[in-house]
Amino acid sequence: MFKKTKIVATIGPVSENQKTMEKMIKAGMNVIRLNFSHGNYGEHLKRIKLAREAGKKFEKPIAVLQDLCGPKIRIGDFYKESIVLKEGQIFTLTTKKCVGNEKKVFINYNRLPKEIKKGAKIMLNDGKNELLTEKISGNDIHCRIIIGGEIKGRRGVNFPGASLSIGSLTTKDKKDALFGIKHKVDFMAISFVKSAKDILELKNIIKKHNANIKIIAKIEIQDAIKNIDGIIEAADAVLVARGDLAVEVPMEQVPILQKMIIKKSNATGKPVIIATQMLESMIRNSLPTRAEVNDIANAVLDGADAVMLSEETTLGRYPVKAVETMARIVGYTEKKLNYEEILNRHRLKEKNVADSISFAVVNVAHNIGAKAIVALTESGFTSKMISRYRPQQPILALTSNRKTFSQLALNFGCHPRLMKKFDGLSSVISEAKKLSVKYKMAGKGDKIVITAGIPFGKSGGTNLLIAQTI
Repeated sequence: MFKKTKIVATIGPVSENQKTMEKMIKAGMNVIRLNFSHGNYGEHLKRIKLAREAGKKFEKPIAVLQDLCGPKIRIGDFYKESIVLKEGQIFTLTTKKCVGNEKKVFINYNRLPKEIKKGAKIMLNDGKNELLTEKISGNDIHCRIIIGGEIKGRRGVNFPGASLSIGSLTTKDKKDALFGIKHKVDFMAISFVKSAKDILELKNIIKKHNANIKIIAKIEIQDAIKNIDGIIEAADAVLVARGDLAVEVPMEQVPILQKMIIKKSNATGKPVIIATQMLESMIRNSLPTRAEVNDIANAVLDGADAVMLSEETTLGRYPVKAVETMARIVGYTEKKLNYEEILNRHRLKEKNVADSISFAVVNVAHNIGAKAIVALTESGFTSKMISRYRPQQPILALTSNRKTFSQLALNFGCHPRLMKKFDGLSSVISEAKKLSVKYKMAGKGDKIVITAGIPFGKSGGTNLLIAQTI
């Protein structure tokens, strides 16, 4: 059984050792996520090396996703570990540095008093506490506590509906990006994206250093929803960050927005990752809740390329079991997909040659009952185009490019393998048959569909389709 939906797992204290990393790969992890909101460069470099060594041991691509921190607005520290906000009382956010108490606390965005408006809603602590802006004077924003409760220092702040001028790339992000470029990460996720302009800024930094790194746009604020089409077009992939998104918009809207983002991403062939609280109960418990099982299955049914684990694999008691559980859920759900209906739904009215060939590859594979699709690809373009049509067969993506080998780890249904440079059609067909058998995707008498671009080695030129019997 070849799992098609990819699993992104965040690496942290409980998973940053060789034994656990190898077990997580065997369980079904495809991509490691490094959260640059936490940790130092030494810790992150150790995790990169561990993942690459383990991937090499299993002859399996393990992509490295660097998640940039972004402009997270936070409150400062309190005079003690936590305080209690009492509903109905006034609580002041100030841009003047101070030690917080029950009446006021520092906030780290100095332009906020000029950009927030009276009557604006302010959410603290991932939406657990709610304030209403009543008065703004100088450095101070005086608010009424609408939803109180306990709160600790350095918690995040959200401003639903407000459009702040703060940029998506901070000075820290730009410095962190240089670290990622130096150590050849495969993906960079940009946080709190507002428009395509934010993505282009990061692309220019990457291009300036001649790096091959794909950009993932995290959708987590209202501005991103408004500009979703431009963002998907500019990005290489999309991540639905449901945590902050559910604070920025009414939480009941998030499931519908998730489906909309997946649909738009599928239509353009851009991988889409669903994240946040997918197996949160497994931070402490060895089994998921029924709602979590449904959540993961529905993400697959909607068309997600990947699902993501966060604290489950950084701080949780069961990091390996969380990956195993997720792999089992997506694997079973994939068996129940109506692949013919998906193919017809994704049929486009206007196609270029490469897109038409990719559609035909999946259609022919379905009609002849092929066991595998073999895609010879230098840049990954051929495999990505086929992946968008969600074939029932595994896609054996053969490439001589090590970066392509790693980056295809994120695409639905793709199973990348390294091979020597392609040399002539007859040798390509022979190699495709041999490797299909070697990797147990097909056997003697089985049919496979081979696709590539001629001349070999030229990026983006998918124009060949061959059906063969082994």
